[in-house]
This record gives sequence, structure tokens and C-alpha cells, in this order.
Amino acid sequence: MKSYAGKRTIDGLVVTVDGRPLPVHDEVKSFTKYGFEWAYEGDSPRQLALAILVDYLGDADKALQLTEPFMKRVVADLDNDWELSGADIDAALRALAA
Repeated sequence: MKSYAGKRTIDGLVVTVDGRPLPVHDEVKSFTKYGFEWAYEGDSPRQLALAILVDYLGDADKALQLTEPFMKRVVADLDNDWELSGADIDAALRALAA
């Protein structure tokens, strides 16, 4: 199961999936030119939500549909340093569907 992580470093933000940099997936949609961010609602957290969902679901259309609610429910509430497992994402998606 995939594992996503983000941390704030002295050199900036780092977001990984299974230890590798998470692609921005701006080929699907670009909400911002500033990259990822989290812990609030906005364009950069929206880009992170999209990137996680595209990577995790492997379905760009479904990821786009879920980006806004996933950003509000999950990404906006992440701490400075965070980890999300596939099980965490599955649970969030089930909650959004309910």
C-alpha cells in the first residue's frame, strides 16, 4: 500500500510517495504555479490533493471530482509534518462518499 509524506524543511516543502518525490500532476490540472502546500484551504493545497488522488487512484477524472472535498477534509487539516497511508486515504474517500 502506498505511503505519502510531507514535511517542512529549511529548504522548503518536501512531499513524497513511497520515498520518491510526488509529481505535481499539472498535466491533469494546474491550480497554482507555486507547488504544494497544506494546513489551509487554497490553490496550493488543492494541487496537493489532486496530486495525491491522481497518484493513488490512477484515474484523473475521478481525482478531479474528488479534489475539492479531499482538500477540505484531509489536506487542510494536515500538520506541518504528516504521513498518509493508503488506508488513511481509503477511509477519507469512504467518508466523502457517505
